[in-house]
Amino acid sequence: MKYALLGDLHSHKEDTQSVLEHIDATASSAIRIGLGDLFECTISKKKAHKKQSLPLHVTAKLPYDFIQLLDFPSIIGNQELRIMQVTGQTLFESLPETMEIEGALLIHGHQFEWLDDVTPVIKKNSEPLTFFGHSHHSALFHKGITQPFKWNEPIHLTKKRYAINVGSVIFHREWCLYDADQRTITFMKV
Repeated sequence: MKYALLGDLHSHKEDTQSVLEHIDATASSAIRIGLGDLFECTISKKKAHKKQSLPLHVTAKLPYDFIQLLDFPSIIGNQELRIMQVTGQTLFESLPETMEIEGALLIHGHQFEWLDDVTPVIKKNSEPLTFFGHSHHSALFHKGITQPFKWNEPIHLTKKRYAINVGSVIFHREWCLYDADQRTITFMKV
């Protein structure tokens, strides 16, 4: 089975549409799954703890034409959590925090401790592969060390454990193709 993993859309219609068209053109049979931060919260993390019961239209970018593009399952990201926090609404509570697919754990990444803006500290979990986003930086990690990769070229993963940051749709138009049968990942960029 093939999976098109995309995250950090942040309500950006043009970048999202471009990535979805790229997925259709290069991996039309892949199952699409979102890794969170589908939407953009307009209240900063710093100010969020002081705000509550705000109207949804003030706290989130929810353009109708963008929402129409979201025809795939997703896990929850920190943006969705913050929107719920400041509005008091439970809009996204049905989104799971994690998901498991054929040897891989999917998680947004805000749950990790981060050494810097790019390097997460990922504890060993039951699945050998962990796919995430959050930092907007595509990367392949093995034992916490960044591994080299080339865009649009499959990488065969050995029996080791890896952490894979799929990058961001917003601004970068990146996503990751995971072929569970071949145990390959391909960092894709439109």
